[in-house]
Amino acid sequence: MMNIMTTNNLTVAIAVPLEAELVEAIRAAHPAVTVLYEPELLPSERFPADHAGDPAFVRTPEQEAHYWEVLNSADVLYGFPNESPAGLATIASSQKLQWIQAMAAGAGGAVKAANLSPADLQRITVTSSAGVHALPLAEFAIMGALNGLKRTAELAADQSAKHWPELRTPTRLASGSTVVITGLGEIGLETARLARALGMRVSGTKRTVAPIEGIDKVTDTDGLPELVATADIVINTLPGTPYTEKMINAEIFNAMKPGTVLVNVGRGTVVDEDALLSALNNGQISYACLDVFAVEPLPATSPLWEHPRVMVSPHTSALSAAENRLIVERFIDNLRRFQTGEPLLHTVDPVHFY
Repeated sequence: MMNIMTTNNLTVAIAVPLEAELVEAIRAAHPAVTVLYEPELLPSERFPADHAGDPAFVRTPEQEAHYWEVLNSADVLYGFPNESPAGLATIASSQKLQWIQAMAAGAGGAVKAANLSPADLQRITVTSSAGVHALPLAEFAIMGALNGLKRTAELAADQSAKHWPELRTPTRLASGSTVVITGLGEIGLETARLARALGMRVSGTKRTVAPIEGIDKVTDTDGLPELVATADIVINTLPGTPYTEKMINAEIFNAMKPGTVLVNVGRGTVVDEDALLSALNNGQISYACLDVFAVEPLPATSPLWEHPRVMVSPHTSALSAAENRLIVERFIDNLRRFQTGEPLLHTVDPVHFY
């Protein structure tokens, strides 16, 4: 249970690279809060929202000691130390620390990997950036769906070969097609909004089954085979948890109708990649747009790299130039909630890690 800080002597430490103007935005929004930000202790960003920073960056022994001294003095951290599970495991020994704002939408995986004790999991609240990435992920998912419907992989292959087919092949309409979204959370609902704008019919899954406006049918995971049987497109937005591992497997692929398009913007572990390759090769899946994989970076030996009907994206579909600003805006609001004792938004479940 989080011990809410209601006094004014609250200290926040910035543990990851962040633009100076956004640090100042936090200070301006909460002038009574001490915000510790020492950029010389942090790697530089190589691109917008590069939370890990330049991997070539190395602190001197004195800087390393000071970095941890700063973080251990904080009640609240913005980012995991060194943006890693190992950094989280180290800082968990700080008895002062109460809350960490994580940079990732799927921060539960890092929390699980840190292997914190049950006591630390209860004492330290972690909030994710879930929702911040909803629009870019949804746009990417719709791009993947349209790629599959419009045969862009085949068009690219013909262009590369300078081949003009004698017979023209029709494409499929988005309007009137059926999309099934596994995971009707913020990303899933934003994807559904864009899909409906194109005239698609949308159904999907949710842990807690309840009607959702604009969604034709909502089921739990047990109802997924029935849903995908009528789908033209299946889009996964689910996080990686023990409950979702290989959820989209041979049974689910076999339940799909031939020619289904698959898009994955959730976590790679949700899809059984061996079963996916079989489904691609037997025609159950006509095209797969994948931003995430069971092992990342995707090994050079993976057949997915060279499959003619697969798009491989290096887990970048959530990135946008606005990401840092959006996370800071989320943090500013949660910091107000933290001080007034209101529930924090987007907390990571310390049991299921999502």
